Amino acid sequence: MFPSPAIRLLLRRFALLMGVYTLLRLGFYVLNHSTFQRINGADVARAYVHGLRFDASALLWLNLLLVLPSLLVPVGSRRGQQWLRVLFVLLNFPGFLLNIIDWQYFKFIGRRLSNEWSTIGDDIAQQAGQIGLHYWYLALPLAGMVWLLWWLCPMPTAAELAFRPGRRAWLPRVLEAVVVIGLVVLGLRGGWQLKPLRTGTAFELQPAVLGHLALNSTFTVLKTLDVAPVERVNYFASAEALRPALGAATLPVRPTPTTPDNVVILLVESFGSEYTGVENGGRGGYTPFFDSLATAPGSLLMRDNYANGRRSIEALPAVLSGLPSLMDEPFITSSFQTAEMHGLGEILGRHGYTTAMYHAGTNGTMGFDMFAGIAGMQHYYGLNEYPGGDKSPDYDGHWGIFDEPYLQYFNRQLSATKQPFFATLFTLSAHDPFTVPAKYKGKFPTGTQPIHPTVGYTDSALRNFFRAARRQPWFAHTLFVLTADHTSQTDQPSYQNPLGYHKTPLLLLRPGQPLPPANPHRVSQQADVPASVLDVLGLPQEQKSLLPFGSSVFDAASPGRALFRDGDSYYLVHSDFVTELTNTNQVRLYPYQTHSMPLKPVANPDPALVKKYGDELRACVQFYVNGLVDNRLYK
Repeated sequence: MFPSPAIRLLLRRFALLMGVYTLLRLGFYVLNHSTFQRINGADVARAYVHGLRFDASALLWLNLLLVLPSLLVPVGSRRGQQWLRVLFVLLNFPGFLLNIIDWQYFKFIGRRLSNEWSTIGDDIAQQAGQIGLHYWYLALPLAGMVWLLWWLCPMPTAAELAFRPGRRAWLPRVLEAVVVIGLVVLGLRGGWQLKPLRTGTAFELQPAVLGHLALNSTFTVLKTLDVAPVERVNYFASAEALRPALGAATLPVRPTPTTPDNVVILLVESFGSEYTGVENGGRGGYTPFFDSLATAPGSLLMRDNYANGRRSIEALPAVLSGLPSLMDEPFITSSFQTAEMHGLGEILGRHGYTTAMYHAGTNGTMGFDMFAGIAGMQHYYGLNEYPGGDKSPDYDGHWGIFDEPYLQYFNRQLSATKQPFFATLFTLSAHDPFTVPAKYKGKFPTGTQPIHPTVGYTDSALRNFFRAARRQPWFAHTLFVLTADHTSQTDQPSYQNPLGYHKTPLLLLRPGQPLPPANPHRVSQQADVPASVLDVLGLPQEQKSLLPFGSSVFDAASPGRALFRDGDSYYLVHSDFVTELTNTNQVRLYPYQTHSMPLKPVANPDPALVKKYGDELRACVQFYVNGLVDNRLYK
């Protein structure tokens, strides 16, 4: 008999669990209906189907201890099957409890449960009695689910009880065990994708809020069991107390264009300021096209711009949502990836934009596809969507598609996209092992670092992209934003300091009409991109969807700043001083100079300035950390 009675019994029990989790999702939907009330039934149904992956993964992790005994305990053993029934209920009781708790707890934190006990565990323990009395009615569905699981738990049929394997049944049983192990491993990973299933993958659904419905609380808690807790920060007594020091800017009110501009963000891999000529007095530049674009009439090059992190995975949250990287772990892989987050994709989508994220690399790399969904991008195009994929002659053999063919593909895609559109492209060629197509070997200056010829190749690819794009009807009414994800190899001593390690270009260009006036030497950062884009588009009403860390580069009332973390210290960059906040709460001031700072801080700084800048940096850190812990960044 194939599959064996033991396998069939295990499958029936697992199917029962999947059905119960569907009921748990239904309860979550009903009790949090206000969150999803504007979403049509078809999209809700898609969330249910999408959620099956998360259910299967969570249930397999929760029931791993059940799989082996289910294969070893004879189906005909009534006592053994009763013990398995008890184990079945005991193992799944915690999962039921977590999901039912979230029916109400979600209303307070706006995301599924994670490792709350590591941050507010003491508070929960102290209030457990009061909470239990207040939400006593949740015990009823919990008891009902447990009873349902016990009562409906599949037990061996008469035929299965009477089954006796033949003498030569060992071979099919071994093969069966191998298949079961393979399916269990696949289920634990959540599928064949590059990375194991993450909570953030749920937010690839649009609108992204459906991700909360697709998830289950068992999955989100299990995924955060081994995550080091993020400790709350208490520089200020309350969130209200830090507001005056936070320095949040507002969007200026400008006329809304009659015809909405398209928006294209080019996020260029490792395109540090050190490699450009325009930012280094014409010396040692590997980017002749970028230099010409940056100095063309109508272009705005922010010459004091800084990345908010040192890794590619930290760039997307900053550029698309204005969220700097102020934790050890990137937001995309953290336990906070299900927290409330608004991005340019979501904001512009509300105004009729077609939104898409393009990345030439493998789908799933660094969770870019996942975060694109969180940021509200309606479409994601990765290596899988490129014609031929990794079998294409344009494949670099390592990461994905070379920059030049991918940028041409991007141009064709934009020309076929309904306007107005918002598209973000992340390139990849300027990445270790720094390869260029065979026909370009030796064509670009070798420089002193392996990355230098690759930067030249990317610059050439950008030249060809703009040459092709200029011939398209959409080009004349498009806002282009070009920046880098982070810096890379360095050979200039003046860049070898915390400022220089974050120095990246930020270029804005609108061919059809002039940009608003701006000071090109205003300190800026990746996190300023969302506010700057909305400012140019004349959408000040979207201020509520912006985080307070960045501001528009066109806002003359805001002095501009940059935030980043380097080592164990936080840094705040202003046009006069760089402020360092150490892990011992010490504040140091360094004189500011573009991409350069001295080794030693100011010996006797002005105490008033130390307090002002120190409090501003502390306020940003506390708002960031506690806002993520409490899921109140937008409150």
